[in-house]
Amino acid sequence: MFLWKDEFSCNVDLIDSQHKQLLEIGSKLYNIVRLGDKYDHYDEILESLHELADYTIYHFNSEEELMLSSNYLRYFSHKQEHQKFIDKVNDVLRQDIDEKQKKITMDIIIFIADWIENHILKHDVEFGKFLNS
Repeated sequence: MFLWKDEFSCNVDLIDSQHKQLLEIGSKLYNIVRLGDKYDHYDEILESLHELADYTIYHFNSEEELMLSSNYLRYFSHKQEHQKFIDKVNDVLRQDIDEKQKKITMDIIIFIADWIENHILKHDVEFGKFLNS
């Protein structure tokens, strides 16, 4: 589900490699849900969610530094979008994940998929075009 496609590329190696890592984290979560077994995957889910939280902060900081250094005019609105993602992941981490493992994991998978479609494919690709112009 979270396989890299050429259309995700911003044509900026740093951003693309970081987006690939985010897809890999999303893939871990998807693979847990896809198992469809009755085993407790709480530790794996929590580990992946924390990895997602930590990596997005790292990635967003990196992307925002590029925006500032290139005088990107949409920096502030882009930064706000990043903060919404961070807030969503933190909200998920505050929930009782143990009792609702599948539901919470599916919710974050859908959120990540929406993020790819509505942020990476639009805003990040637009920023990549700006950097490459």
